[in-house]
Amino acid sequence: MIDAHIHLDQYDAEEIKDRIKRWQENGIDGVVGVATNLRSSYDILKLKQDFPIFVRAAIGHHPEIPPPSKHDLYELTKLVKSERHNLSGIGEIGLPTYRKEELLERNREEEFNAILETFLKLAKDENLPVALHAVHEESKKVLSFLKKHSIQKAHFHWLKAPDEVIHEIVSEGYYVSVTPEVCYRERDQRLVKKVPIDQLLIETDGPWQYGGPFARKETSPLLLKEISKSVSNITKIPLKNLNEKIFNNTNRLYPNFVTDKS
Repeated sequence: MIDAHIHLDQYDAEEIKDRIKRWQENGIDGVVGVATNLRSSYDILKLKQDFPIFVRAAIGHHPEIPPPSKHDLYELTKLVKSERHNLSGIGEIGLPTYRKEELLERNREEEFNAILETFLKLAKDENLPVALHAVHEESKKVLSFLKKHSIQKAHFHWLKAPDEVIHEIVSEGYYVSVTPEVCYRERDQRLVKKVPIDQLLIETDGPWQYGGPFARKETSPLLLKEISKSVSNITKIPLKNLNEKIFNNTNRLYPNFVTDKS
């Protein structure tokens, strides 16, 4: 099992080795570690260096925080190119939703659009998939940018979107992931029925914490097992077959690159 979207650098650095060992002992094969800014990108690459088999690295700048400075955006671009051999994707990128009103008090909307386009062009040039934060009313906007730049490989993480946008996303062949919310939210359970099994991924977005049966419980890749059980029940696909299919989906979108250190 592979966690398709997790902020691995936000876990306690002193405990991460023991955590990964425990996750592996419990059937977790790997994670796609996504970044939030330049500093986070360096941290993700360090984790990739320390755990090359387990960690698939994606670097970028999260849209729900202030835009990167020109210097940081330049450094991120340079980092993607110099570390291309260690990267499985670019992300987390997209457009702000939850903090949009607050962010637009100090930044123009066009600035966020331009940053997204910069990363999309970079992803296309480097033949890397993009991990997207694109929810609610912003999902259609982000989809339009993907089409504008002819992006072939994209992952809408924790998607929340109107039915017509979901249909358009899957028609374009893009991937969609569900989180532990699929275990207790009808919205996410309906989403699973709309996404072809060949385009479905599972994620935790850890260490983000959830409600329902996971309230006050630590979020880790171990929750993938609960997600998988719920998806199996919804799709009526036997659990073993489902796990194999989603594992293959994740490998196809986010191939792991391990540098030979010999």
